Amino acid sequence: MRILLVEDDRRVTAVMTSMLQRRGYEVEHAATATAALAAAPCDLVLLDLNLPDGDGVDVCRALRARSEHLGIIAVTARAEERDRVNGLRVGADDYVVKPFSMAELQARIEALLRRAARHTPPREVVEVGPLRIDHSARTVHLRERAVSLTRKEFDILASLARQPGVAVTRERILLDVWQTTWSGRHTLEVHVASLRAKLGEPNLVQTVRGVGYRLRTTE
Repeated sequence: MRILLVEDDRRVTAVMTSMLQRRGYEVEHAATATAALAAAPCDLVLLDLNLPDGDGVDVCRALRARSEHLGIIAVTARAEERDRVNGLRVGADDYVVKPFSMAELQARIEALLRRAARHTPPREVVEVGPLRIDHSARTVHLRERAVSLTRKEFDILASLARQPGVAVTRERILLDVWQTTWSGRHTLEVHVASLRAKLGEPNLVQTVRGVGYRLRTTE
């Protein structure tokens, strides 16, 4: 998942970038309104409203005009009710007041992703290397062999298949499958081990140390 961090404070930028990357997000930084509006497309914007060359509210309005599906979270020191109301009215999906904890920000990102996921149904049939995943029938075939999976095992595989070949964080998988990141690392590891055993090719679901898992795309 690609996040655009719009923030002019270097210290805040360094801390947030480091913590977001540790959670598996790809982060691009923009220190000005101009840079934010010129940035490449992303999945989510964390937007400071106090920018050196313009008002973040105007940036939010412009970004929302470009896409109604883009996730935007205002991250700002503006704590007055009228500022929060104005930010939400011009297109922000959520509003976080500084100072905040990364746990709170992560929870808000997850909530926004859950809402977006409900409006983005997966393709009915996905083929990744030797795997064929049918979401509507909830069936999996590996080299034409039917693989019987539990609900959680199927959902883990489907989560990885959304971004084949890309390292998917444990937090992202937990959010997709359990709708929370608090289910625990051990729970996920047990289900992944069972999934690998049933597929019969353990290297199809690869461990990415310190991040999560990746679905192999080649034979």
